[in-house]
Amino acid sequence: MNDSAFLTSVRNFFRKDAAIGVILLVATITALAVANSPLNEWYEKALKLKLSVHLSSFVIEHSLKEWINEGLMALFFLVVGLEIKRELKFGELSTFRQALLPAVAAICGAALPGLIFYSLNAGSPNIQGWAIPMATDIAFVIGIMALLSSRIPVWARVLVTAIAVVDDIIAVLIIAVFFAKQIHMVALGVAVICLLILIIFNCFGVKRLQPYLIIGFVLWGAVLKSGVHSTIAGVMLGFAIPASQRWNLERLQEYAQKGIDLFKKAADEQKDVSRKQAMRHMGKSHIYAKSPLHRMEDNLRPFVYFVVMPLFAFANAGLVFYPEVMSAAFSSTLSLGIVLGLFLGKQLGVFGTIWVFTKLGYSRLAPDREIWKILYGIALLTGIGFTMSLFIAELAFKEEKLLRIAKTGILMGSLICGLAGSYFLSRRPAYEAEDHQAFEES
Repeated sequence: MNDSAFLTSVRNFFRKDAAIGVILLVATITALAVANSPLNEWYEKALKLKLSVHLSSFVIEHSLKEWINEGLMALFFLVVGLEIKRELKFGELSTFRQALLPAVAAICGAALPGLIFYSLNAGSPNIQGWAIPMATDIAFVIGIMALLSSRIPVWARVLVTAIAVVDDIIAVLIIAVFFAKQIHMVALGVAVICLLILIIFNCFGVKRLQPYLIIGFVLWGAVLKSGVHSTIAGVMLGFAIPASQRWNLERLQEYAQKGIDLFKKAADEQKDVSRKQAMRHMGKSHIYAKSPLHRMEDNLRPFVYFVVMPLFAFANAGLVFYPEVMSAAFSSTLSLGIVLGLFLGKQLGVFGTIWVFTKLGYSRLAPDREIWKILYGIALLTGIGFTMSLFIAELAFKEEKLLRIAKTGILMGSLICGLAGSYFLSRRPAYEAEDHQAFEES
């Protein structure tokens, strides 16, 4: 294979949804391998390396791991904020009828795991981790569903995405409300002013992204100093980005017509207009046709999914398999609560809600056995908590032993759900659109 063919293969791989899950899995396995090898000392020192940013008297100093968790992950939550706003405005959550089923399924899919964990750990120091099994790692779920795409219809992937968006809203609210540190009012006041400026930008129709990014950076610094977790700044910035097109349809048509005219002139050798000029003109059309929200999401998504999330996984999934920790994990109600919450709580909450809604006539799902198999399989996949569960565990536990036990439970629970859901869905025949209608005609 020559270099050109190799690069083409690499580009094609990264364009696939399945690539997200594969890269995350590779980062996780690499972290576990490094942490349990002679390289562990280097791994630990690298993550504890102190890095600082100085802007006049404003200083931010954190370890490399903290920069990943509180800095780079703010970009992840920015994408989350953009996705939530997009779904609320244009997607499966844009109307009450569309949003009702995935919203209730996500709420029950978060509440039941939390209740299972609480019932096993009430009254103990472990209770701080009550929110760990409530999360779903949509990147892993999308990756697995992409690998099994021939066996999973489009409507099922849309439903899972809608459920995951509501799940993200729940996670963001939990982080903002329950994991705030001591609040510093001056910094919080600066954050509020930044948020008001972003709202004013939106109200006055500012469509250029640069002003939002400049204020967004100040917002992130202020939230970081305020005691509220800095990733919330990403979500707030995401909600502030305009979702309407930069140009209206008439202006876009005029611009496109000018491009066509340039191509006609370029075809005439007597005219001093090059084909390159015409191509450059038409190439800019997508900037004006897309909203700032869609442009930012398109630009950030590859970096977040293929750089930020793998780095987070590498920095946080490096669990050392100490015998005493493993022994404690297999007997601790902390890890048991996480595993049962992810495996039982998620599937009962998500699948049970859909079943009840259908039986009560509030869902348009057709009463088809194959459809119920698909729904059960994707309910199992929602138990993959991984990235968000690890993130919440890092916030919940400062004691290293409890954090290690919690991470063991997350890895075990996510692995069980991923394997069970993948196996269950892979046993289905390849899906054909005409075989089953997901929804009855209304």
